[in-house]
Parts: sequence; structure tokens; C-alpha cells
Amino acid sequence: MPKVLISDPMDPKAAEIFRASGVEVDEKPGLTKDALKAIIPAYDGLAIRSATKVTADLLEAATNLKVIGRAGIGVDNVDIPAATARGIVVMNTPFGNSITTAEHAIAMLFALARELPEANASTQAGKWEKNRFMGVELTSKTLGLIGCGNIGSIVADRALGLRMKVIAYDPFLTPERALDLGVDKVELPELLARADFITLHTPLTDQTRNILSRENLARTRKGVRIVNCARGGLIDEAALKEALDSGHVAGAALDVFVEEPAKANPLFGTPGLVATPHLGASTTEAQVNVALQVAEQMSEFLTRGGVTNALNMPSLSAEEAPKLKPYMALAEKLGSLVGQLEGRRASGVSIEVEGAAAQLNQKPITGAVLAGLMKVYSDTVNMVNAPFLAKERGLDVREVRHDREGDYHTLVRVAVRTPEGEKAVAGTLFANAAPRLVDMFGIRVEAELEGQMIYIVNDDAPGFIGRLGTTLGEAGVNIGTFSLGRRAAGGEAVALVAVDSPVGADLVARLEAIPGVRRVAALRF
Repeated sequence: MPKVLISDPMDPKAAEIFRASGVEVDEKPGLTKDALKAIIPAYDGLAIRSATKVTADLLEAATNLKVIGRAGIGVDNVDIPAATARGIVVMNTPFGNSITTAEHAIAMLFALARELPEANASTQAGKWEKNRFMGVELTSKTLGLIGCGNIGSIVADRALGLRMKVIAYDPFLTPERALDLGVDKVELPELLARADFITLHTPLTDQTRNILSRENLARTRKGVRIVNCARGGLIDEAALKEALDSGHVAGAALDVFVEEPAKANPLFGTPGLVATPHLGASTTEAQVNVALQVAEQMSEFLTRGGVTNALNMPSLSAEEAPKLKPYMALAEKLGSLVGQLEGRRASGVSIEVEGAAAQLNQKPITGAVLAGLMKVYSDTVNMVNAPFLAKERGLDVREVRHDREGDYHTLVRVAVRTPEGEKAVAGTLFANAAPRLVDMFGIRVEAELEGQMIYIVNDDAPGFIGRLGTTLGEAGVNIGTFSLGRRAAGGEAVALVAVDSPVGADLVARLEAIPGVRRVAALRF
């Protein structure tokens, strides 16, 4: 039975979902780093919020860990490259707290526009400074969104309802999507120049870090008001303080900071600043939603193979998984076959699908091919870290989908580029379930790829099969299956022989000594 650790406070319903799905679960929030490291080897899954820091050091100890589930959007507390390298799936729940975070951004807009925090403090101090707090309306003002994904699009919808004009900078926003949302897509310089209010809704990456830098803050229009409920580090905090002090920026509302918990920050006490302690996702509804979602996603992965909202591998629904499972088995065997024979010389790989396979989600098939192909480099490779290993070695990966009908109702073809040209193998499924090799380097051959096998290239000549059988018999090797193919009579032929015992270097040498043999390779599946 799979076993999951919940290491941060989470709604109790999450544990109920795990147990109902047949997953054993322990709830141990508040563990020290050393305590967590000591027990993590016992778990297949780790469910976290923001407190647990999943470092490379912790992952090294997590010898059985298969999946990390973050109840929420941000995964700054997870070393994703280290998890990927170890073949661990990292999931988040990007939709469970989207409305809550978007509403907090809208609340911050109102707080800035009407100076609500300062007015509240003044009134409760008995001052009644009615003429001091002269705010501005949101209606007819231009809101600039930096990032217009899930949360940004919700903010846009609410802002349009307030009769604001909305412009958005997002390299991934298509013109069609912008039209559907009712926003104008612009480049960043135009947004900075036009926006009365700016809100940020983008993850923290090398490209977005300090996107509101000192230079970009200077390009904004005087009197701009800025809201950040996304991630700390998107704004240069020192530059923002200078802009607030000078009056160039009329106000800023921050829910996130470079260093959190932000118990001390140079911005604190600056006139025009509204600050909240990372409350974007902090509503009862949101915390329940993300806890339920992470439990459902992790349970689905551990019990049924479904992959939802993964950050380091293609998503694969639980409905797709049974249909794709035999294809992924075929793809991994094909990748392993070509990898064992040509993988170390390959500079690129092409994965082609046709027939029924062309109607499926190709990403998991590609991942399975790479998992098989990269086994020549690592014994711990899987679908998660295989693309990482391929990229690390500079392997060019291409996917091709053919609508044409071929000789088989479904076909997967894997071709690698070598110094001598392309080397390709192809396979199909018998009865939509049993993987079968049908083409090997241009020679038709039907074979199951199982267990210990011997690959032989030889001259097609009378008596060869007898000599091969005799050599194997003298070596005490029992033949399981024997598959043959040739290009033409008297030309190049291949044999794939399944045997019942490991194939050592001595046996390979004896087979290479048979007259007419061009190449011998031991294979294992």
C-alpha cells in the first residue's frame, strides 16, 4: 500500500481522501529538518504547503519518494531540478486558490485607491480626518496586468466589472485569448507608460525577477499604484521605497516579500504602503480546496498512474492512463532497444506515431521512449528525469504525428541520429495490449522484447542458424524465442534470440567467431 506523509498543517479532509483511496497516510506537521530527513525514506509521497522546505539534501534521503504534492501554487520551497533528477514528480494545485488570490488583489486595489488602512487607523485614534484621505476612483482607470494566466484573468474579469480599462503584458497570452478576456495585449514598456494601477500575477523566474526594477519603476507614470500578491522578488524593494518616498509611486500594496516571514523590511513604515502577511490564498474555502485537490491528485498518481498539474512531466489523466499504459510499455521497450544498440552515439531522437497511436496524448509516449533510451546512462531513470537527462546530454528530441494509415492499425517508430545516419525501430500492439517489435533498422522482424536477449547481424547464408544453435547449446544457453529477418536473400540478416540466462562477454565473443557474423550485442529488457 502506498504511504504518504503530510508534513504541514492541512485540512483533515485531505487525510480522509488518501485513506479512502487506499493510501496509508501520516500527519506530522511541524517536524524539524533532521526529523523529517530521518523518516522520509519510508514514504512514497510527501504532501506539503509552504512551511516544509524540500531541499536537495532532503531528497537525497527520500529513497522511496515518488511524488511531492504542494497544496497551493507556489513551489519556491521545492528544489524541482533536484526532484526531477531523482525521478520524483512535483505537483501543485494552481486552481484551488485562484479566486481567493484574485479577490485579495482586488481588495488591495480598493485599499490603495481609498487609503483604507490609514483612514481606519486615523479614525480609531479619534482623529476624524475626513479631508485628509482624498482617494481616487477605480472606474475608468487603466489597470495593467503583468501576467495574465489563471489568476490574472480572474482579476481582469473583476476589474472589467468595475468598469476599468485592462491592458496586459504576458508573452504567453495569445491575441485570441486576450480578445476573449476583453483585455488589450501590450508590451511591457507600453503597460508601464499607460497604467494607473499595476498588478503582478506571474511566477518568480530568472526572466521575471525584479521585473519592476528601478529602471522600469522610473518608466511608470507618476502617481501609479502597484499591487503584488504573486511572489516576492518581482519588485526591487529598495527601488520601490525610493519611488514611494519621492511620490513617483503613489501607493503600493504588497502581500509577498523577498524574505518571508517579513518581520522586518525597509519598506515598513513608508507612507503609501499597505502590507499583508502573504494572505493571498488564506481563506477557509481556498485552504480546503487546495488540501482536497492535492490529496486527490497524489492518490490518483499513486494508485492509478494519473498525473495532474505536474510541473516536471506531462500530465496524464486517470482516464487516459489505462489506454496509454500498453503504448508506454511499447515505447519504453523501443527506446531501450535502440538505446542499448545506438544510444551512446545518438545526437537526436525522433518519436513518430501513426494510426490509433496518433489519436492519443503523445507526451507520455515520448517520455516513455526517453526513459528507455536513457537507461544506457542511468539505472534510476524514469519518465520524470529522462527528459532532463536527454537535455543534459544535448539530445535533440522531436515528435511527429502522422494521420496516414499504414500497414498496422497502430505504430510507434523511434529513430536516433548517429554519425552513420538514422537508425530506426518500430513496434505495434497486438490486440491493443501486447507490445511487439515489427521493424528493426529497416528489416521486418516480429519479436517480443522481454528478459535476456541476443541481437545478431549476420550474412544470410545456409547453415547459419544451425551453427548459432550449436554454439548456444555448447555454452549451456537455452533458447526461449527465436526471431529472424533479412533485407534480401543472401544479404544482411538479423536475429533476436531470447535466452534463459544472462549473456556474458565470453558468450558474445564465441558468437562473434561464427563465420558470417557481423555484430553481436547482449540486450536486457
